[in-house]
Amino acid sequence: MKDPIGTAIEDFYNGELNAEIIVESDLCDDDTIPLSILCRTFEEMSELEKIALNKASGEILDVGAGCGNHALELTKKGGNVTAIDISEKAVKHMINKGINAHNINFFEFNNKKFDTITFFMNGIGIAGKLSNLKHTLAHAKTLLKPNGKLIFDSSDISYLYEDEDGSVWMDLNNEYFGNFKFKMNYKNESTDWFDWLYVDYNKMKEIAKELNFNVNLLFEENYSYLTELTLK
Repeated sequence: MKDPIGTAIEDFYNGELNAEIIVESDLCDDDTIPLSILCRTFEEMSELEKIALNKASGEILDVGAGCGNHALELTKKGGNVTAIDISEKAVKHMINKGINAHNINFFEFNNKKFDTITFFMNGIGIAGKLSNLKHTLAHAKTLLKPNGKLIFDSSDISYLYEDEDGSVWMDLNNEYFGNFKFKMNYKNESTDWFDWLYVDYNKMKEIAKELNFNVNLLFEENYSYLTELTLK
């Protein structure tokens, strides 16, 4: 099974500090993710991330944990952290760092309850499409203890559709402007194309309230926001 992200993580921690993942998109030009950004230290993290880390507590599920940098910081802050990721090599790396990590898909994870569930770096994008966001949040809800909370960030990417005169164009054949398709490439390994969601705050809030969540905006900067959903 191809695992470009896991391979890149391995290489980075084996000394290839300039390792980069190439990201293909159906809507934008190709982009790159330096592993030095993906695996950054606490000091290098954004204000948004630091706020999220400080809000998480108790039994914590870190979804899409990647390098394990957030899971490690949550552990340092006293959290009892479980990290999950679909990258087998990333999970192996986290286990070697002493993290309680498991190679499993979030939608197949069950039978345990948490005080906090985190989705760092737009991890809520695993919903894939707006039409699947309600299902994603509903599944997360089944994993929460009575006073539990979800913490995640996302972005309103409608600005990508703005013309120079300020007008906005949308593809009327697309369900939602934040529905993307991506493909990750590293050296000779590539993922299949996969769906990934960027959801604006108002749309997210509308869906969360349908599931009877309290919605709290923790931080907002430029086009990105950090939110906390708690059970009523």
